[in-house]
Amino acid sequence: MRVMIIAGEASGDLHGAGVVRELKRLDPDCEIFGVGGDKMQSAGMQLIYHVRELSIMGFWEVLQHLPLIRSVEKTMEALLRARTPDVLLLIDYPGFNLRFARIARNYKTAIVYYISPQVWAWNPGRVKKMKGVIDKMLTVFPFEVDIYKKEGIDVEFVGHPLLEELGEQQSRDEFCKRWTLDHNKKIVGLFPGSRKQELERIFPAMIGAARLLYRHYGSETVVGIASTLEPGYVRSFLRDDFPLTLIQNATHDAMKNSDVAIVTSGTATLETAYLRTPMIVVYKTSMVTYIIGRLLVKIKNIGLVNIVAGRTIVPEILQSSVTPQKLAEAASAILDSDDARTTMSSNLAEVKNNLGTAGASLRVAKTVLSMA
Repeated sequence: MRVMIIAGEASGDLHGAGVVRELKRLDPDCEIFGVGGDKMQSAGMQLIYHVRELSIMGFWEVLQHLPLIRSVEKTMEALLRARTPDVLLLIDYPGFNLRFARIARNYKTAIVYYISPQVWAWNPGRVKKMKGVIDKMLTVFPFEVDIYKKEGIDVEFVGHPLLEELGEQQSRDEFCKRWTLDHNKKIVGLFPGSRKQELERIFPAMIGAARLLYRHYGSETVVGIASTLEPGYVRSFLRDDFPLTLIQNATHDAMKNSDVAIVTSGTATLETAYLRTPMIVVYKTSMVTYIIGRLLVKIKNIGLVNIVAGRTIVPEILQSSVTPQKLAEAASAILDSDDARTTMSSNLAEVKNNLGTAGASLRVAKTVLSMA
């Protein structure tokens, strides 16, 4: 039994690791290889490429990295020929994975897609083109099922993997004791994302906002560092002019115990929503990418938390508005109002309820084995 998996970023590595563990538990002799990260490797997968090499965001940025992307495509196609996997499991990362699925269609490999590409947001018409390319679509949001069924694509809602990954978080007292924080002070959480591009464009404004909030509230500031980033790289953005604590491998504890979180748009907004922490969603990319994106995107919100809720329940601050002053103002509006925090936390509970039940990784693993 051979399974090729392609997951192109930190969240894919996290979600893919659960699937690799379940595959190995159900079939210890299963040979698993492909594109992933440290977590998937630890779970038993052979890495051909690391997610660090493919963590590219934006239209213009992808164009700049086309030689690398083409090289990865050719290598993975060569592996399809040489190692003939029974199943190709594609995890999120639609820019690369949808294109590679068309290549893989020429080989005798069943193709399963886990964590549906968000075609409903930027190009609903592409769903029609996926018929005949994907053998099985596994979605993590219930509203996606009808979109694929309508086009005759075999689809199943498996629930969101976050429900099994988050586990129990430390209490505020335990968290503050571990990281030497004053539990009586307000805690501002910064979650700048997993890509270097995101940090370069967004993190300085987050730090600036935290600095302003520290001056006003005397608040503690914690920074959740993605597993794909080196702490030294994150530290290079700091000036050491106010207290700030870097946290890696305990990001969910930081999310849970923050009084307000400033979060880069992506999966982290769902993690924060699950923990019912009031937040601000931030997004900033190159102007070319943003303009193209706005022309293509068919829905109002960009934050997953708002998309899943079906309405704006947390503020979104975008592009030129991503400044220390505006982020600090939005955070202060939450910190200064008990009613605002209570309302937002209650709305976030609805998002949590839309994520299904735990056990997504096992459901995906069983589907992969059944498709072989």
